[in-house]
Amino acid sequence: MTDWNELIRDVIAGRWQDPESGKPVKVPFDVIRIEEDLDGGEADLLAPLKLGKRIAVVSDVNTQEAMGRRVAKHVKALGTIDELVLPGDTHCDEPTIAMVRDKTRHADALVAVGSGSLSDTCKYATFKDGRGYACFGTAASMNGYAAATASVTLGNGYKTSLPAHAPRGIFIDLKVNAAAPHWLSAAGLGDSLCRPTAQVEWWASHRLLGTSYTESPFILLREDEGKMIDAAAGLKNHDIAANGHLHRVLVLTGFGNCIVGSSHSGSMGEHQVSHWIDMFAGKAHPGTTHGQQVGVASVALARLHHALLALDSPPLIKATHIEEREFIGRYGADIGRMCFAEAKKKAFDRPGAEAFNRKLADLWPQLRDELRPMLMDPADMAKALASAGGPTTATELGLPRKLWRDAMKFARDVRNRWSFLDLADDAGLLDDFLDRDQQ
Repeated sequence: MTDWNELIRDVIAGRWQDPESGKPVKVPFDVIRIEEDLDGGEADLLAPLKLGKRIAVVSDVNTQEAMGRRVAKHVKALGTIDELVLPGDTHCDEPTIAMVRDKTRHADALVAVGSGSLSDTCKYATFKDGRGYACFGTAASMNGYAAATASVTLGNGYKTSLPAHAPRGIFIDLKVNAAAPHWLSAAGLGDSLCRPTAQVEWWASHRLLGTSYTESPFILLREDEGKMIDAAAGLKNHDIAANGHLHRVLVLTGFGNCIVGSSHSGSMGEHQVSHWIDMFAGKAHPGTTHGQQVGVASVALARLHHALLALDSPPLIKATHIEEREFIGRYGADIGRMCFAEAKKKAFDRPGAEAFNRKLADLWPQLRDELRPMLMDPADMAKALASAGGPTTATELGLPRKLWRDAMKFARDVRNRWSFLDLADDAGLLDDFLDRDQQ
């Protein structure tokens, strides 16, 4: 039987050393367990965490049936159990977080039974009021289980990644997760395929702009990423082993987030595209999930990376075109000003652009050599997604062509985090790429 907790166990115990520093890394978890079947053992898993005498089990109408009712039943031995069942279309936004805090205010801790938005909602709610939190995952749909950040939509519609705290415990029953709709697992694969695009852009930002960088998040993934991709087709068939390989990558990606103290190792330009879609698609939003959007964006960004790195001469940027009135025109006064403030922090004026061009020219041959081993063939990425039953293009996502183009063009607006979308746009190359890129 496969030991799904190999390496994960060592990292949590402080036995895994960062090869760069030679020092053990620290992650803020008491326990993470990935097992083929956890039925009946829920109380034994939670008891060592000492979450308190009154626990609120939070699920939604879908995950309650999948696992929530079972968890609530088995953990009654630990004390008083409150149950909160959220709607199936719950989003992690400020009103939902406030509602969860209020309805569970008498509980000492929360136990989330779900994934994605539900997990982030409980994570951020307990972070805000200092309560404990643990999670039983129900689908391999995103890489945020083990992250110490939460993706939150603010009251004005602005979506951002906020500092939070990690769950005390994460528990994955692979039978439950493999039984989830296969498109959820394909979404988790899509979220995981950001590794090459995020690493390329983070390293380039480090070399060109001095952004802090560490290799350890990617060293952790080195042995598991290929196994996940090789098993991708099994996700469509609800294969337990395929879900196990995917969940390992999801957890290890979260470790990277905790080690670095930011989301750079798993969230660069591709995530900005997904956030832009969620924030601004409005009624044209096809109802796709974060992971599905990130998967398609990762494939597109990988093609952009290959196109730019194929250039013998480096791209030459001009001063960033940035005007507040245009941001307000695109997004309205409130969010427009917020996006403008973010984008302005990384915008180049003319002297800044000239200095950047000199540095890029000096580094270009070496930088291309450094980045090539980090790349993944976009055709291989798309093949893996398709084999899992996931979308690989904007058309398959159900996004209108213009909306997708706007997402790629303006995603750079939403965050002060430089990516190849900034590089290509400031160099006047992004529009031509979008004209040629088949979606």
